[in-house]
Amino acid sequence: MVEWDLFFFIALSVVEVVASILVIASKKLVHSAFWLAITLITMGAIYILLRSEFIAVVQILVYAGAVPVLFVFGIMLTRRKMMEEPNE
Repeated sequence: MVEWDLFFFIALSVVEVVASILVIASKKLVHSAFWLAITLITMGAIYILLRSEFIAVVQILVYAGAVPVLFVFGIMLTRRKMMEEPNE
């Protein structure tokens, strides 16, 4: 018999690790902010599996909701020439 909690934990952990690697590996800042949001949302889902719903809600609302939005606003407010990639 399969333990579904273990299966979901492993699946969420794999998504978490892949998304966190893509945060660092992404060359575009907006993509990096997107992968950071995915990382923080899967962390909240892992908290739900651990039966701590309050921490999961705080994780998703505060961290996954606010931090990537702040990054995107910071990216949008920087000068345009700073965001352009150099020609290689």
